[in-house]
Amino acid sequence: MKKLLSVSVLIFLMVFAAACSSGGDKEASGSGDEGEGSSWTPENSIEIVAPSGAGGGWDTTARMAAKMFGETGIIEQDIGVVNKPGGGGAVGWAYIKERNSPYNLFVSSPPILLVPLNGQSQYGHEDFTPISNLIADYGAFAVKADAKWDNLNELFEDMKKDPSSITVVGASSPGSMDHIQFVKIAKAAGVDITKIKYVSDQDGGALTSLLNGSVDVYSTGIAETVEQVKAGKIKVLGITAEERLEGDVISDFQTAKEQGIDASFVNWRGFFGPPDMDEAALKFYEEKFKALSESSEFAEIRNKYGWNEMYMNSQEYKEFLDKEKADIKGLLEELGLAK
Repeated sequence: MKKLLSVSVLIFLMVFAAACSSGGDKEASGSGDEGEGSSWTPENSIEIVAPSGAGGGWDTTARMAAKMFGETGIIEQDIGVVNKPGGGGAVGWAYIKERNSPYNLFVSSPPILLVPLNGQSQYGHEDFTPISNLIADYGAFAVKADAKWDNLNELFEDMKKDPSSITVVGASSPGSMDHIQFVKIAKAAGVDITKIKYVSDQDGGALTSLLNGSVDVYSTGIAETVEQVKAGKIKVLGITAEERLEGDVISDFQTAKEQGIDASFVNWRGFFGPPDMDEAALKFYEEKFKALSESSEFAEIRNKYGWNEMYMNSQEYKEFLDKEKADIKGLLEELGLAK
């Protein structure tokens, strides 16, 4: 009887040890279903959506990221870029929401905060998963080369006297980026922003309007001004960066802060995934975008386009977006454009 009992105990211990060993191996290998330590690797091709037409900031950023992922081997799976223009980004966001797949990502910037706030989209940044921000771009305020103003203070002094006598043009709709970046700097300078005359030209004619004298000031991105400055056709009164930038021509552009105006505006640009993205997929992309940001190859791309490095991981990005939205909402409410 004692012998039988000893054998039974021995068998039990062997079975128990085997079970523990099996469970431990499973946990260590990360092969559990959705548990801690599970991993995700793409098995299908990846699509990055640029919610705009070809050639703009979103399109260029998406295509350069996809290209560098492939050339560096950071992501081995095929990556394609598709354009989904319309609604200031809203068409592309709705497409991502409907697809709801970790194989569909999109690039965005301040319009994902601005467009929902002014009532032009039902989707905002909270409806998606921030993966990482990659770059920072900045705004520039340009006038004709023979304009009477040589800096922002001279411009804003005239606008304080009669804001509506000076017309500002941008390529974005009222309440979106070109408008808001100008308004933010003007407000800090003491201009009554509710009386600023802003006109929108979304068909590519904003620069032409400046050059032919139809408007007085062009609110745009820094990159859009360089060639015209080189040609002697326009001059840049100021930019929205925190500090002077490096690069041919742009190193001559004074910041608003240098001119005593305590404000800046960053055109951040980063990548998002679908709503409630699986943690393992998020971790995969987060690590890949970090590697891309740190690569020498992408550093060359930043230099080529005049972009600054501005990497944020998913959590940092989310916190940044929440704060930016609160700041922008205040401006839109003051302008009567918040919905």
